[in-house]
Amino acid sequence: MNELSTQYQQSQQPSVLGQATASREMEEVKGQIFMSRQFPRNIFQSEQRILDSCKRPALAAVAMYQYPRAGTKVIGPSIRLAEVLAQNWGNLSFGVKELEQREGESVAMAYAWDLETNVRQEKVFTVKHSRMAKGKLQKLNDPRDIYELVASSGARRVRACILGIIPGDIVDKAVAECEKTLQGNNNGPLKDRIAKALNAFKEQHRITQEMVEAKFGYNAESFTEYDFIELTSIFTSIKDGMSKPEDYFDKDAKKKLSSALSETFKKESESKPTDKPVSTEEGAGQ
Repeated sequence: MNELSTQYQQSQQPSVLGQATASREMEEVKGQIFMSRQFPRNIFQSEQRILDSCKRPALAAVAMYQYPRAGTKVIGPSIRLAEVLAQNWGNLSFGVKELEQREGESVAMAYAWDLETNVRQEKVFTVKHSRMAKGKLQKLNDPRDIYELVASSGARRVRACILGIIPGDIVDKAVAECEKTLQGNNNGPLKDRIAKALNAFKEQHRITQEMVEAKFGYNAESFTEYDFIELTSIFTSIKDGMSKPEDYFDKDAKKKLSSALSETFKKESESKPTDKPVSTEEGAGQ
């Protein structure tokens, strides 16, 4: 009888723990909703906090991503900007939860929940425990690699959920403010900042200056402030996993544009008349 009693208690223990966990999570949610109703957001103050955050050059530099699609360019707020929007909007719960981990894949959920208005966005997705490495599909077995893969895939979906909750006009104002910050960023000459960006591309993604110049169509010496903004957006897009380097750059690209000095020298050499040597017979006749 004692053994049967022990087995029964062990069989009932998981369900009891599950009920206790679910009850605790429910009470936490009720507490969050209660606090959000007690201290509702001031929309004007939230908007001002967002715009003030967008005046930071460090945030503005990573606020946008872009990637090519069907001959056009897709641009949008990055994951970092979406997190700042959610943090300053207030009374907003967001994140990623791994619902189930099966053999070779994980099922996770990204969500964003406005606790005041009870508006919720969520996306359930499956992540295969594999990734492309040197043109081959590599299976992941390390728990840390699996966690980072799920977190990276979930971050993009959290961004979509947050942008589905926060009003679009607030997002547009934040993007415009980040662009103003970048255009007025005087933390060094433009040439120095472009040189640092090219060096970062080379060190982190093995993208050379020749590949960048082939993408833009002209030499780096001719880059303007808008080109620097686009270059920063491409770097952010690759870093966040929204795109790949081959979406923008041709690895076999060579430097097609020569310097202005070499072009001038070439034109001068072509236009200069060649001196013909005088033959011996012509000299004797003279």
